[in-house]
Parts: sequence; C-alpha cells; structure tokens
Amino acid sequence: MAIIGDAAHSRVARSNIWGLTAMGAKVRICAPATLLPDGMEKMGAQITTDIREAAEGADVLMGLRLQLERQKAGLLPSMNEYAARFGISREVVALARKDALIMHPGPMNRGIEIASDVAGDDRSVIEEQVTSGVAVRMALLYLLTRRKNEQADH
Repeated sequence: MAIIGDAAHSRVARSNIWGLTAMGAKVRICAPATLLPDGMEKMGAQITTDIREAAEGADVLMGLRLQLERQKAGLLPSMNEYAARFGISREVVALARKDALIMHPGPMNRGIEIASDVAGDDRSVIEEQVTSGVAVRMALLYLLTRRKNEQADH
C-alpha cells in the first residue's frame, strides 16, 4: 500500500501503518520531507519522497488530505508544486498494479492531492472508504486484540 500526502498531520497515516503492518501488509509512505514525521520507519513503513517509487507496483494508492489548518507556514513551496510532485494523477496510477485500488479518507482537495478523474475512476473506493472506514478500523482492532489475547493465553 502506498500512502501519499501529509503524513505529518495525519492520524489516518499512523493508524494505517500500525494496522496494516500488523496484518502483514507492506506500507510505503510518500510525502515532501517537510511533511514526514520522524519515526514512521520505526513503525514498519518504507519512507520515500518520490511518488513514482511509492506507486510502483502498489496494490493500493491512498492519498491523504493536505491539512493546511494544522501546518506552520513554509512547509510547502506552493499548492501547484505539491500537486505536481505528490498528487495522485493518471500517470501515478499507471505505475501501480492494473487492479490497484484508489483510496482517500476524505475530505479531498481535488486537483491537489488527487486528480478528479482519478477520484472518479472505476477502481476508486473512496466513497466506500469514507462510509465504512470507522467500521473497518473497529473490525481490524477487534481482530488484532483478539489475536493478541489468544497468543497471551497460550
């Protein structure tokens, strides 16, 4: 899974790294260096500032919302540069597997984090993710805590 965007200000990125790596997935985080918090690699994620490297062969591409309200000034040169270097475009999707899912936890800044045509692609599960994201995370936590409790009992 390639998670692309504002990892420094995202709770979604951290919870996905924790949950997905616990379930055996390989997670790549891609963001500008100014939006990469220290320690994500210690959580088990591969870190890159190259969106092409992050997307290459990915089963899932997930954009993160650029959380300008939480940022200090000067973390990004411009929205246009961010969109060009870290936006999920058709060209980025073409690097992933042909059947790769496209995700975004919402709300989206279309044209910045993700191109509108990509958000509306047949492989996009963004609406389902927004609708069911909390329930899926609850189920994952249930499975992980149950597994941990079962291991402790043996």
